[in-house]
Order: sequence, then structure tokens, then C-alpha cells
Amino acid sequence: MPFIDDDIAADPRGPSAGSQPSRRHLLTALAGAAALAACSTPRRAPGPPPAPGAVTRAPGSVPAPVNVMPARTWDEYHVQAARRLIQANGSMTYMSDPPDPLLAIPVLEVELYVDGSIAGIKVLRRPTQALDTVQLAMDAVRRAAPFPPVGHLPKPWRYVEVFLFDDNRRFKPRSLE
Repeated sequence: MPFIDDDIAADPRGPSAGSQPSRRHLLTALAGAAALAACSTPRRAPGPPPAPGAVTRAPGSVPAPVNVMPARTWDEYHVQAARRLIQANGSMTYMSDPPDPLLAIPVLEVELYVDGSIAGIKVLRRPTQALDTVQLAMDAVRRAAPFPPVGHLPKPWRYVEVFLFDDNRRFKPRSLE
């Protein structure tokens, strides 16, 4: 949107070379500076470096995939994807031995694009109880995306994960058993 100053509009030749900036020019400059300051991100003092393998991210942001060597086989990929699920869903998971009996065992097939993003999720097994665990598992997969790229693995680019839910509705991927 063009800015038209009353002083300039009154005199088509513009302000003279030696004239002082008008009050309107100063107010406009201050308003622009304030708008830019409001748009900038605050800087934080640097803290100690994160521990090796630690996940650092802004609240609400999607975590980046773990930097690991590309999986050579689908079996290796299953383990990498399961670790990614744990990384992205920390408080909703457990790593101890699964309890006996388990609350629910939903099974999902995750189809991927070449870059590791999710193309689709198919439910292969719904538990007979705690049906909400199916949605919990699907949400956990979406939070973990994107997964490592799969272009170097044979098609179809999909894998199956079994979710072992405990009574607290926390899960452990079966691939890590």
C-alpha cells in the first residue's frame, strides 16, 4: 500500500533537500520499527549443549527424524521406525517387559512415500476391548512422521507395527521386543 504524506502531496516537487523530516515521517518510521520488532523471534541465551542423541525441539513442533544410517533391509527399518515412535511419543510409551495380560494389541500397516512421510495407515487388527487404543496408535504414528526415507528399499513401501498397550494406555512397539 503506497504511503502518501500530506507534505509531499501538497508540493509535487517533494520535500526540499535541506528540510527536516515531518512528524508523520517519524511516526511512520517508528510504527514500522515496532511492527518489525513484533515479528522477530526472541533470542534465547545459549544453554549447555544437548546430550548426544537427545531430542531438542520447540513445543508443539514435529520432531525431526533420527539421524541414523539408512536401513539395509525392511527388518532394520522396522526397528528404526519403532525407535522413532518411542522418540516422538515418549510419555505415552514404556520400554520395560510387556505386562501379562496386555490391555490391547492393535496392529497397523503404515504406507510411506519415498521421503518417509505417511501415505496411509490401515488397521489390520482391532482389539476386542479398549478400542480407543487403535486411535492412540494411529495418532502416535502421525506424531512420529516423517520416518527415515525408504527410496532405497524394495517396494511396496509399507511396514506393519504391532502396538502392545498396558493398562495405563502406554504402548511399546513389538519391533523393539
